[in-house]
Amino acid sequence: MTPLADRLVALLVDMDGTLVDSDAAVERAWTTWAADYAVDRAALLAVAHGTPAARTVRQVRPDLDAAGVARAAAHQLALQYDDLSDVRPAPGALDLVATLTARGVPWAVVTSADSRLAHARLAACAIAPPLVVTADDVAEGKPDPACYLLAAARLGVDPRTCLVVEDSAPGVAAGRAAGAKVAALGAVQADVQIPDLHALVDLLGA
Repeated sequence: MTPLADRLVALLVDMDGTLVDSDAAVERAWTTWAADYAVDRAALLAVAHGTPAARTVRQVRPDLDAAGVARAAAHQLALQYDDLSDVRPAPGALDLVATLTARGVPWAVVTSADSRLAHARLAACAIAPPLVVTADDVAEGKPDPACYLLAAARLGVDPRTCLVVEDSAPGVAAGRAAGAKVAALGAVQADVQIPDLHALVDLLGA
């Protein structure tokens, strides 16, 4: 096994854009929401990825009070719940799940989506994680580390022995703040760079 696999106790994986390819559905929802709330679409999409809906709403509509933010975030999520037609496993996702299952490696999905959306998308991809931590489980979402700290605690492991897998800067920041090593997809900088989840399976010595 590789040194990375030797040190690995548990894997904590982001959902959207990492384990699940839902980019088109996310963009459709935010595009509709931007029109409904008079927000520039490009500016919105530049900050929306990787954080809970409420945090994004507060950033782009700072004029809204707490109740207004809650309503706006709920509206954005409602646009996504049934938009599953092109949601699919990310490349390598099913191989990764099979490898973790075969090895008995503890793992969890840690997502900025709420519970309903997370379980809908995972079901659409036929992925059934042993643990799912969502925005509903923590007071502050990514880049706050609470979600990753909670996932490690529920798995009964030290977060410093976990590998976090992410595709966004807020997610990488959350994983690092939790004390974990972080692998990132695409151009996002982290401790380990991977082009896709197939590469992660290779790194784990599968």
